[in-house]
Amino acid sequence: MLIQMLVYPDMTLLDLVGPAQVWSLWPGAQIEYVWKDTSPVPTDTGLPVVPTHAFENASQSPAILFTGGGLEGTARAMADPEVTSFMSARGASAEWVTSVCTGALLLGASKLLDGYKATTHWMALDALAGFGAEIVKERWVIDRNRATGGGVTAGIDFGLALMAEIAGEDLARAVQLGLEYDPSPPFDSGSPAKAAPEMVAQVQSLFGAAQAS
Repeated sequence: MLIQMLVYPDMTLLDLVGPAQVWSLWPGAQIEYVWKDTSPVPTDTGLPVVPTHAFENASQSPAILFTGGGLEGTARAMADPEVTSFMSARGASAEWVTSVCTGALLLGASKLLDGYKATTHWMALDALAGFGAEIVKERWVIDRNRATGGGVTAGIDFGLALMAEIAGEDLARAVQLGLEYDPSPPFDSGSPAKAAPEMVAQVQSLFGAAQAS
């Protein structure tokens, strides 16, 4: 099980780490963390990630191709022909093409979601529709060989769901138990449907300011 995970500057670290932690427990799995070169890549937390492979020596046909999302870092990646060309080429040969959060926009910019059901962070759903994807407001969505997760923390759910789809529910359940993934958040405000309208507006304002910075 060769898993290829894109790393790029200012991506959201948890988008990457959530599914990576799940898949690292997949028996026999190999994970390649790829970027243009193997220099440390800064993430949105300030904590860098060191790629294991450069584009030029990354495997040609991964079982799973993955990208996470972010804010301005994702926008820059979407506008970078070297990144979208790499994703498009690997996406054409990968068994599974996947993303979490606004990584779906990067898949869209790489022409990998046209005609597929997909999801992304709730604030990016309209933007994703512009890439020809059929929007589904769910925690994760699997359509044929495309698998997409919602915003940030959905990466763990998405990772387990895809593991169950490929390797069976027993393995995914065992990994969930091993990680003690038994969420009990202190507040019930993790989606716009549950949060107060003024909080939704506040978060949208912060999101817009971050994109503009």
